[in-house]
This record gives sequence, C-alpha cells and structure tokens, in this order.
Amino acid sequence: MAGKKIRSKCDDCVHFVYDEELDEDICDVDLDEDDYFRFITAETDFCPYYRYYDEYKSVQKQN
Repeated sequence: MAGKKIRSKCDDCVHFVYDEELDEDICDVDLDEDDYFRFITAETDFCPYYRYYDEYKSVQKQN
C-alpha cells in the first residue's frame, strides 16, 4: 500500500485547496483559536466545516 494516496472526505470538500507556498493540499477554513482547539481535539470523524464541492454543478450553470 506504500505510495498510494488514501482518499479522504477532504478530497471533495470546498475548503480543501492546493497551497503553492507549502506545495500541498490544505484545509482553508478560517478558524479562531477556540474553534481550532475544539476542531483538533475532537474525537470524531465528522467535520462540521465539510461542504461537498461538485465541479460539474458549477459548469452546468455556465450553459
């Protein structure tokens, strides 16, 4: 399994973007210190900031 990238829910999230400076994908949610602490210490698989990104839906609106 080495070398294979495991797909996560983040891969199809609106907030998951490529950062050129870091040269990697990051979560681009703007959190204050309290929200960030709650987010990183949560023991759950559910992300309260997840929003599905459907690139085909935005293309359909252009027609």
